[in-house]
Amino acid sequence: MNTSEGRVPLAKSARGDTAGPGDPQGATTPGASGPRKERPSRHASARPGGRLGARLDLRNLSLLGVLAALVVVGALTEPEQFLSVQNLQLVLTQASVIGVVTVGVTFVIIGGGIDLSVGAMVALATVWATTLATQEYGAAGILFCALAVGLACGLVNGLLVSFGSMVPFIATLAMLASARGLALQISEGRTQIVTVEPVLELGQRDAYVLGVPPIVLVFAAVTAIGWLVLNRTTFGRRTVAVGGNPEAARLAGIDVRRQRLMLYLLSGLCCGIAAFLLIVLTGSGQNTNGNLYELDAIAAAIIGGTLLSGGRGTITGSVLGVLVFTTITNLFALNNLETAVQQIAKGAIIVAAVLIQRKGRTS
Repeated sequence: MNTSEGRVPLAKSARGDTAGPGDPQGATTPGASGPRKERPSRHASARPGGRLGARLDLRNLSLLGVLAALVVVGALTEPEQFLSVQNLQLVLTQASVIGVVTVGVTFVIIGGGIDLSVGAMVALATVWATTLATQEYGAAGILFCALAVGLACGLVNGLLVSFGSMVPFIATLAMLASARGLALQISEGRTQIVTVEPVLELGQRDAYVLGVPPIVLVFAAVTAIGWLVLNRTTFGRRTVAVGGNPEAARLAGIDVRRQRLMLYLLSGLCCGIAAFLLIVLTGSGQNTNGNLYELDAIAAAIIGGTLLSGGRGTITGSVLGVLVFTTITNLFALNNLETAVQQIAKGAIIVAAVLIQRKGRTS
């Protein structure tokens, strides 16, 4: 029974008598059938200090353990290359672009949706932001265009899902095909080279801050903001509520359609940021950018503890999932292993993560 403003509830006996705050807990009155036992809350396990919080912490610790094991493997197999500063910078840089996308995808999945169009949105944003007409406006024009394209695509997804009552899988699948086709039409299948010096300079070593690439700093900032929004704001609590039980959230006064629209806008914004980072990293825009980003982002979120059914997930776990996948890719590349083997390893990790999730839910 909840209390507010320091009031102490009065426990009624079977006769209708009341026990005051001074009465011993569980005391009975004449005629009562027995002591009243307090029932545990249904959602006790969802409290920060409950079993759910402990399970999520254990999952994050497990991912840290996997990451540490990968570092050990890299140190044993290719110590000079893997442990070099340049390679560590490369791993973090490669993780940054897909990591920003994963933050947005994590919000969408926690809210009970799915976004299969993130890779295509990144491709479209990179192509549109690197046209000759856009580059005439300099770095600000490229950044603004990338963000605007991402937000526009996210808006379309959100409207189709929230107000068009379309299944998220179908709506975002349609966006995937449309965005890829539009990116191909704009670029005509050619790579568009960036000639704006301020954008190119961001990818140079002279722009590093204490040895950290600016791209990684942006990734860290997006991660920190995403963590704060999910864990310290009403927006984050509404997201979890909508993903866990949309009907209960609606009855609690949450505008479920508006919340889902905002989640897809957030995903589109993250895709726009990732597109700009990719432009800085590659110095170009092409319609093949972001290939399979949707699978990598969803997989990273899953192994990080995000439920595909919604209502649960962490930004920290998703980011650790990104780092695990990126480190695996780097290790395989350094040891000259085939790409096919990398994909098999990723698939095995995803299956193991889903099985662990199912076991955790039934325990």
